[in-house]
Amino acid sequence: MAEYIPNIPQVKFEGPQSTNPFAFRHYNPDEVVEGKPMKDHFNFSAAFWHTMRMNGVDPFGSATMSRPWEGPVDDVANAQKRVKVFFEICQKLQMPYFCFHDRDVAPEGATLAETNKNLDEVVKVFKDEIARTGVKMLWGTANLFGNPRYMHGAATSCNADSFAYAAAQVKKALEVSLELGAKGYTFWGGREGYMCLWNTNMKREVDNLARFMHMAVDYAKEIGFTGQFYFEPKPKEPTKHQYDFDSAACINFLRAYGLADKVKMNIETNHATLAGHTVEHELEYCAMQGFLGSIDANAGDMLLGWDTDQFPTDIYMTVKIMLILLKYGGFKTGGLNFDAKVRRDSWTPEDVFFAHIGGMDTFAKGLKIAAQMRADGVLDEMVQKRYSSWDSGIGAEIEAGKHDFKSLEAYMLAKGNVEGIVSGNQELYENVVNRYIF
Repeated sequence: MAEYIPNIPQVKFEGPQSTNPFAFRHYNPDEVVEGKPMKDHFNFSAAFWHTMRMNGVDPFGSATMSRPWEGPVDDVANAQKRVKVFFEICQKLQMPYFCFHDRDVAPEGATLAETNKNLDEVVKVFKDEIARTGVKMLWGTANLFGNPRYMHGAATSCNADSFAYAAAQVKKALEVSLELGAKGYTFWGGREGYMCLWNTNMKREVDNLARFMHMAVDYAKEIGFTGQFYFEPKPKEPTKHQYDFDSAACINFLRAYGLADKVKMNIETNHATLAGHTVEHELEYCAMQGFLGSIDANAGDMLLGWDTDQFPTDIYMTVKIMLILLKYGGFKTGGLNFDAKVRRDSWTPEDVFFAHIGGMDTFAKGLKIAAQMRADGVLDEMVQKRYSSWDSGIGAEIEAGKHDFKSLEAYMLAKGNVEGIVSGNQELYENVVNRYIF
């Protein structure tokens, strides 16, 4: 098969001493870490929307990027060609999975029927490429935010026709996800929120969002789609008040509306920071309650107040992420999807490769550091010691349910005051982590 980007070679592992920009220095897919190959810890995935469709447009400037796979017209034929180039990129990066929105891969037609027909024609090429390369679909989703019909939201719109169109669009997206063997499906509405409470019936909108998700779950069962559903939090941008603000809000929503046993979370780093959290906070919160499903691997810029979707190159962040994943047994269905784009002035196809290589290497190094920290157990011992007052005496009795307010009052009246408060030693903990990273 002819190559579309023949000047870019197959990316292989060459070790930490390599200076080849088209080589992995730390990501060795078959290297065994904590009992399984490195590739199985990550389930790396390329995002079609950023990898293939990002062209450098921003609110202040036009396209900047040279994309040799783009034709002069965005028609079905060019969309089919784009898919073939995408799989070449995935193969050369040793990328085992991909994700897409329905509108990323096929042009929208004048009617829903025409749009669905366009998507079917492109999906045929996806099926052929999956069979040819072995690259699989991690999860699918639908773009329920780009078209003006969704200006007020999709599942939460004040317009019932917008809700109905979104339902038809997700129905088709679920059918395509099933056809392509996707391991999951992600709910991310983008505009499921509001700007002004004066003109908003919040209860009606949130009720309808739950109604919409139940319809999706029911239809998946009807057609035999057994992939995991995910709910992706995002606190703001484009709407001021998103209903899916953070993990706590989303998990509360899922429990309140009877979806807790059907949907897990897809956590994005940049969305966590927009919510005023860290990605490790969001992951730990989800994982400790059994809701961690998948991760959108990217990073934000602390000096910019929007969703910059940068590639992850911060070793501290990847160590934190991998510590949590290892602690809770790793991915069951999801993976690390690079929902990230190169910068507007990184305009060549080579930059797409450099970005993914850097992200994959940074996570690989983070995995190895996290595994060593776990093997040594130093941090775990320090944390256990800090909470040792709960392992015996009054602490153990409280956790065993042997006390109430009256008995605890009697205990403190007899004791007189609190004893044994220890330092938090935050600086020491940070130094211990630095010992492994340095």
